[in-house]
Amino acid sequence: MADKREWVEIFSDGACRGNPGPGGWGALLRFRGKEKYMHGAEQHTTNNRMELMAVIAGLMALKRACLVRVTTDSQYVQKGITEWLPSWKARGWRTADKKPVKNEDLWRKLEQEAARHTVSWHWVRGHTGHPGNERADQLANQAIDEMLEKAAQ
Repeated sequence: MADKREWVEIFSDGACRGNPGPGGWGALLRFRGKEKYMHGAEQHTTNNRMELMAVIAGLMALKRACLVRVTTDSQYVQKGITEWLPSWKARGWRTADKKPVKNEDLWRKLEQEAARHTVSWHWVRGHTGHPGNERADQLANQAIDEMLEKAAQ
């Protein structure tokens, strides 16, 4: 029997001004020719946390189980979820050199959200003109700008 769920595309990106520093995330969701834009920011964070937040927010926005194609320019996110996560869990959330996994809270949340869907993970090189990735990058930077502007008022 064919899978009746429909494909949703998520393009995600994170940005940070300083690392750590003020950071933002952006996600573009595309479904049936329609687009939804999402973004958020934090005062003191890292680029990797924002990369993770972008995907988590995109997946959380989906109201029912979907087939999802996630496109990210973060090898940290793409390799983390597809290659490293099982080993981290098997070692009690420790890296190969026995250090605690950074951003464990967000990795756990990403795994939880991804489990609700059937997800394929795709990496693209950042800042090379990929339309979805460029839009997600703009959203992430817009989030930082808006947060900093609001803080300055």
